[in-house]
Amino acid sequence: MLNTTIPKILITGATGQVGSKTIDFLLSNKEVELVAAVRSPEKAAPFTAKGIATVILDFDDESTHLTALKDIDRVLIVTGYTVDMLRQSKVLLDNAKKAGVQHVVHLGACGRDDTTVAHWAWHQLIERYIEWSGFSYTHLRPETFMQNVLSYGGKRTIENGIIHAYVEGARLSWVDVDDVAQVAALALSHPEIHGKQTYRLGYDAITFDEMAELMTFVVGKPFHYEPLSPEVFLQQMRDSGAEMAYMNCVYNHWKRYAAGTIPGADDTFDNFFGITGKQPVKWIDFIKKHKAEFDY
Repeated sequence: MLNTTIPKILITGATGQVGSKTIDFLLSNKEVELVAAVRSPEKAAPFTAKGIATVILDFDDESTHLTALKDIDRVLIVTGYTVDMLRQSKVLLDNAKKAGVQHVVHLGACGRDDTTVAHWAWHQLIERYIEWSGFSYTHLRPETFMQNVLSYGGKRTIENGIIHAYVEGARLSWVDVDDVAQVAALALSHPEIHGKQTYRLGYDAITFDEMAELMTFVVGKPFHYEPLSPEVFLQQMRDSGAEMAYMNCVYNHWKRYAAGTIPGADDTFDNFFGITGKQPVKWIDFIKKHKAEFDY
């Protein structure tokens, strides 16, 4: 008798940028079964409306883990922006091992293997724990999300053509979230191809002044970059009640970008076509795609 069971994939962070886009890419794949992890029945409703199965999973409530992971073969792990990501990831991975999960796709952060940027290093420690635990794996290390220029921390990054950032004149490497999600979807669909791979994802390196020039050209209205002190970011995070162990790390990495002391801050890669068969989004493409949102 033929085994007709198809792999079941659990998407954590399903309501976030990368998780939701990964689901979009996987929806047409009839060779896998999708499950969206949500924290409440209310969060499940949009997925149910699309015919996507859901489970309740709270990173901070380990009593939800084994039930959510039951019969799951592959999982995308996307954690939040707090130092708790370390504990959350370890506990979820321990429970994934108990549940028989085979392949883990982990959304990490920027950086070379020897990075000294704190929160990037935390993600690399999680990568090592995934490997040590014996999972098949794909590690994703996206550079700065292009979408951060649309909004960051719940606030618009650009107001009336003025671009604000905390990095002075630094050149950063960038990636479209859609491209990250496309790689995640392929890694989840084909672990036999993408297993034991670390994919650094960054395909266009520009400064904010160069970005302003491109926006002026595409949108047809003037854009200008006005750098802000990292101290402004730090105070905003304090005022918003953000978890400061993590946000202090982000503050420090803004300072290091501005000072030019992050090796490889503008690294770009040529792996996207080999992974997807398509060309990655460059800044000119992204601005055209989001022209209406940049217009003012």
